Amino acid sequence: MTSSLSRRRFMARSAAIGGATAAAGLAGGIAVADTTSVATITTDPVFGPVTVLPADGRFPDVRTGANQRFVGTPDYVRLTGTTAQVVAAVQEAVTAGKRVAVRSGGHCYEDFVAGSDVKVVIDISEMNGISYDSTRQAFEVEAGARLGQVYDKLYKGWGVTVPGGACPSVGIGGHLPGGGYGALSRQYGLIVDYLYAVEVVIVDASGTARSVIATRNPGDPHRELWWAHTGGGGGNFGIATRYWLRSPDVTGTTSSTNPATLLPKPPSTVWISTVNWAWSSLSKAAFTQLMTNYGQWHEANSGTTSPYCAMFSELKLPHQSGGSITLTVQMDATGANSQQMLDSYIAAVGAGVGVAPVVVEERLVPWLHATQWGGFTGPDPTYRFKGKPGYQRRAFTAVQIDAMYRNLTRTDYFNPGALMLISAYGGQVNRWSSTDTAVAQRDSILKVQCAALWTDPAQDGVHLAWLRQFFRELYAETGGVPGLNVATDGMFINYADTDARDPQLNTSGIPWQRLYYKDNYPRLQQVKAVYDPRNVFRHGLSIELPV
Repeated sequence: MTSSLSRRRFMARSAAIGGATAAAGLAGGIAVADTTSVATITTDPVFGPVTVLPADGRFPDVRTGANQRFVGTPDYVRLTGTTAQVVAAVQEAVTAGKRVAVRSGGHCYEDFVAGSDVKVVIDISEMNGISYDSTRQAFEVEAGARLGQVYDKLYKGWGVTVPGGACPSVGIGGHLPGGGYGALSRQYGLIVDYLYAVEVVIVDASGTARSVIATRNPGDPHRELWWAHTGGGGGNFGIATRYWLRSPDVTGTTSSTNPATLLPKPPSTVWISTVNWAWSSLSKAAFTQLMTNYGQWHEANSGTTSPYCAMFSELKLPHQSGGSITLTVQMDATGANSQQMLDSYIAAVGAGVGVAPVVVEERLVPWLHATQWGGFTGPDPTYRFKGKPGYQRRAFTAVQIDAMYRNLTRTDYFNPGALMLISAYGGQVNRWSSTDTAVAQRDSILKVQCAALWTDPAQDGVHLAWLRQFFRELYAETGGVPGLNVATDGMFINYADTDARDPQLNTSGIPWQRLYYKDNYPRLQQVKAVYDPRNVFRHGLSIELPV
């Protein structure tokens, strides 16, 4: 950062050092207790199953996820504690002819769980165990675990992590099979790159529910089911109840493998930074320069060998009623010259803008503390919400930047919760080919999300109209959606947007299936035919059975 920028540095070096040593000596994950001074320990009984009916006081909570636009009306919600309970719940619903859906963390963008035709919701949020499986030499994570729980347990127990999302309340159940990403993804790849095995409750052609474990082992007869869960989206093939995680280069053939070597080690400390540019200080020319800088910098620094792979950033562009444009950054602080690299990056983004950013904070924190930081977290679960995604392969075009400025400065629309989020991508995400996993987008540099949050149901039409117009103009060059070309690369299924199937909003000529899955879609359909031939598990953007 240049000397002309004002700053307030908040140093937490002593706290960082303390946090970095917290997990020392726990390579095996469990400390040995002195049994001479410990009383007999009893374990809690297995949770569930619990059935919550509409007359139950708990029903308003368990029928609703994190998006208040969608409030379900199921006949009942079944909360489960084991895979066997999920099998029984699915069988009961199928036998009764009731439409079934699954919820883990509840962060669904559309009405896939709360649709009016869903009669049974199977809630797996209490299935949140995290442990080391010495037989499979992988970390076993139940699908109801929240990302914050996953990071906490893996790091405190073994000093390792996975490169998942930055919102700690998101459930891993849907996050992982959708190809989730986060603040360590440029450094280590996507969370699906670490999926070794998955347990899935499926329904066969006879209508019988059962569980199957699929691994990435080349000889596994269920390997295609594993592959489908590496980006094929949640709720498409069955109900995932457990995941096993380990690095892709670990074969698992050595019985003495140290668990602490099976997943990446996060940096012990990270820099986190927030800088703002006030909307009131930005002319259209200044805004254009800022967006040009951001896109071009990432186009030049998102290769798999870039020294900036250890940095993640997010540029938040709210509607001007939100006050300021914000750049949030996390940087591995253990590398050489990390602070200087961070400062250089912020200076490059702001170069030539003519307005110095206000440095809100720049501080050094222990990594695990950073996973709870609010800088990258998702929407408030008391809000109504709509999001629209895109992958960017190149810097933004002049047409795109003009659409951003025009829609974010509209004076006939007021909503501080309306915004565009642009996340750093690429780096080690792009290490793999488009077919190694079901995530087909493996050469992008940025991930885009246009979104709106609000509270008043009467204002749904106003906010949805603004968002749809913004997105349509942002991708006017490719038919109102991020086309499949040298500049853009379709859409991200975890930011599900059913508008992509509307021919009035998607005039690209590219069907929604290809926008999300590209050439991997036919293969996903074949997996669907084998493991969900009755199309039990379906939603507004689910994988379709082959014709």
